[in-house]
Amino acid sequence: MAAKKLISVVGATGSQGGGLVKAILDDPDQQFRVRALTRSRESATARELAGAGAEVVEADLDDGQSVLKAFDGAHGAFIVTNYWAPRSPEDEALRTRADRELAQADTAALAAKKAGVGHVVWSTLEDTRDHFGTDERVPTVDERFKVPHFDAKAEADSIFREYDVPVTLLRTTLFFEGFTGALAPVRGDDGVLRLTLPMADQPMSGIAVGDIGKAALQLFKRGEDVIGTTVSIAGDHLTGEQYAAALGDALGEEVIYTPMGWDDFRAQGFPGAVEMGNMFQYYAENSARFVGARDLAQVRELNPELQSFRQWLNLHRNAFQGS
Repeated sequence: MAAKKLISVVGATGSQGGGLVKAILDDPDQQFRVRALTRSRESATARELAGAGAEVVEADLDDGQSVLKAFDGAHGAFIVTNYWAPRSPEDEALRTRADRELAQADTAALAAKKAGVGHVVWSTLEDTRDHFGTDERVPTVDERFKVPHFDAKAEADSIFREYDVPVTLLRTTLFFEGFTGALAPVRGDDGVLRLTLPMADQPMSGIAVGDIGKAALQLFKRGEDVIGTTVSIAGDHLTGEQYAAALGDALGEEVIYTPMGWDDFRAQGFPGAVEMGNMFQYYAENSARFVGARDLAQVRELNPELQSFRQWLNLHRNAFQGS
């Protein structure tokens, strides 16, 4: 029997990386073994991964040597950065979140090049500036971006190419899991559940975060056939009314969709409100192009277990208890 190829997974205790670790461990083909990268091997999630059969190592995207060591001997590497991750006061004083994300992508790409990784899957997004340009209706964030957690990742795509890393760009989208948190329907004083989204009447792409990991696994299996390509994925494309209807069916009561204006969303004042308002404006104004890049039939061909929003809801009803 041929030895299993090693896949190093950045962010293994997070959403996307964790989904890939699980997909590799659960894969009936058992083609790969997995090395889970985490900042702390002693965290509860890291210990669970080790117990499930993953090799768990400590590595930090702010520490190039630790990443290089974690990539040593790996056939493949899944790389994801987190724009929203907490920062130290010192880091906040030195650079923006986008600058940090770009630096971390550079660290990971260079480590992959030095370690001779044969296939990198880089979790990325579109550059919203291609749509917005210098549109003054949309505030600039982090000095030169419109939606930094999109734009910085897109800008980092070129870093992998500049280092001549054999890379597949995996473009993701909004997570269904957001509907159990910040995007969850809220019960008003009249007792009615309302889903408030600044999407007007346009469809918005979403995906179950676990399906990102399953797609990444299939990309590693396809290997050379997908190196140098961009693969854009989603699990469903629904309007606000359709998301509300699906939520209502899952919850057993009506959920009313209430669209919100982008300026109204940005004006709410919570941390990230401007960033997220810009994001929803991008999703809505650029819907045809963004949705069109994510052909569900092609995504399902890549990952036959792809979940629609309703299928995902059926598995996660308990997450909405108390709505």
